Amino acid sequence: MKIPKRLQPLVDDGLIDEVLSRLMSGKEADVFVVRCGEHVRCAKVYKDAVKRSFKKAAQYQEGRKVRGGRQARAMGKRSSYGRQIEEEIWQTAEVDALSRLNEAGVRVPDTYCCIDGVLLMELVSDEHGDVAPQLGHVSFSKEDAIEQHKIMMHNIMLMLCAGIIHGDLSEFNVLVDNNGPVIIDLPQAVNASANNNAEAMFARDVNNIRRYYGEFAPELLNTNYAKEMWALFEEANLTPNSVLTGEFEDDSEDADVDAILEEIQAAADEEQERLARINFSDDDNL
Repeated sequence: MKIPKRLQPLVDDGLIDEVLSRLMSGKEADVFVVRCGEHVRCAKVYKDAVKRSFKKAAQYQEGRKVRGGRQARAMGKRSSYGRQIEEEIWQTAEVDALSRLNEAGVRVPDTYCCIDGVLLMELVSDEHGDVAPQLGHVSFSKEDAIEQHKIMMHNIMLMLCAGIIHGDLSEFNVLVDNNGPVIIDLPQAVNASANNNAEAMFARDVNNIRRYYGEFAPELLNTNYAKEMWALFEEANLTPNSVLTGEFEDDSEDADVDAILEEIQAAADEEQERLARINFSDDDNL
């Protein structure tokens, strides 16, 4: 196929020998299948900010580190330089997250380089060498769903131990190869300790995965891995060796129930007092 303009510099530098096909066009990037010597890989070309449709990007970028005070001030003022810095941070966030997660033992694609907003990375493939399917296109037996859900919970736990939350995890950004699920698409990765929305995003990620596997094994819908892992994380007790059960007793919910019961009792007492006043008034009129 014709070489896309953004990939031409990598071809000129000998990093890419041939562009084979366009794999997909997403909300934040276009992905191409490329040949690099004897290897078939993928090249992820990040879209410019004006062309990206990823919603609420600022929520995801909260807590990301910048190089210095000047960059932070420029980003705060939304100057052209500040927007340039934001773009650089957005484009390098995925390769940084993938590198950290790879070291943490999470199943993610290998990365090779990131140049001028183009990430050259492993192409996750099936036994025939074709692109591995998305989780959302794979059906499971009940037993396989339970087993793969367990694997995903372990990988999500390893991510949290590394201080990273995917932020947009669902059946559409998990690929399934011969060895199980592989987590992809992390440009919006969230700092678990420095983002005010981290807990809510983490719960959404975990529960999205629970929902999908729960279509094949309904008992998974009763698990509560999100709150279990987050509670351990907040207590600094979450480790790569933590044994998860999927069970969690939410004290806050118990407190809410108690509060509701107290309100009901208070309303009942007020009603008794009102009736007593009415009876007292009727007795006076006799």
